[in-house]
Amino acid sequence: MTRTIVASATREIIIGFDQPFCVIGERINPTGRKKLAAEMIEGNFDTVIKDALEQVAAGATMLDINAGVTAVNPNETEPPLLVKTLEIVQGLVDIPLAIDSSVTAAIEAGLKVAKGRPLINSVTGEEEKLEAILPLCKKYDVPVVAISNDETGISQDPDVRFAVAKKIVERAADYGIKPHDIVVDPLVMPIGAVGSAGLQVFALVRRLREELKVNTTCGLSNISFGLPHRHGINAGFIPMVIGAGMTSAIMNPCRPAEMEAVRAANVLNGTDENCYNWIKTYRDYKPAEGGHAAAPAPAAASAGGGRRGGRAARVGGGAATE
Repeated sequence: MTRTIVASATREIIIGFDQPFCVIGERINPTGRKKLAAEMIEGNFDTVIKDALEQVAAGATMLDINAGVTAVNPNETEPPLLVKTLEIVQGLVDIPLAIDSSVTAAIEAGLKVAKGRPLINSVTGEEEKLEAILPLCKKYDVPVVAISNDETGISQDPDVRFAVAKKIVERAADYGIKPHDIVVDPLVMPIGAVGSAGLQVFALVRRLREELKVNTTCGLSNISFGLPHRHGINAGFIPMVIGAGMTSAIMNPCRPAEMEAVRAANVLNGTDENCYNWIKTYRDYKPAEGGHAAAPAPAAASAGGGRRGGRAARVGGGAATE
């Protein structure tokens, strides 16, 4: 059984086919968030702290950490800012982190200060990226998100995206990196632009699971890009993609309907034993006025499938939406 182990200093999480769905909180990402970017540039981390605590309270299993505030001199500006952000967040919460950057120097700087076993986000099928990121995965013994695009861009053909994922898995093997430490992002297309986007990703996830034996992830909200009432689409997509075999997603855990869909899928998929986390989260549930669902009481971070202890501490894609 494929199991990807990530860890903070005190908590180990398993991403796997037989595990609860892993919710990777997306909020600590200045992409598309001008206010957050401006704050981080000024050294103000109030929103980062708020977002970290709120995502964990909402049930995030992991947190994605991105500090790409500017395209100007990112090789110089991003590494120290990412380090500072990581240090602040891991001082606040005890769940594993994903180090999210397109700058290799920033990823390595983050790996040097990260506690536990973080996830690198990400590597692509581009030769330059493979040669830069895979050695870091080996050196620090950490898993990596593998995004299914290469020098030719993002293919509309799901067979091509599968071939890119296979190439990354094979190249990782050359470095001694096992498939269980590769979490493939097959790239979710916007359903409003590509009518078959849902069917494509369901088929791709099944192939990745059955043929490459890898765990999978995605930028969840990509599916609804450009549509009204996006969170309704997202909430409908979650149980379907989990049913197809996806094991994690980069998403906003502070959206109650989407987290409700995750928890329900865990129950129906048999990964919430005895419905424990569902009952714990919703036992005091009462409908709000007007018949709309009320937000549940904050769930413990372990709702995503974490467990404490059992592993010695070791060193070592989606943009947030407002």
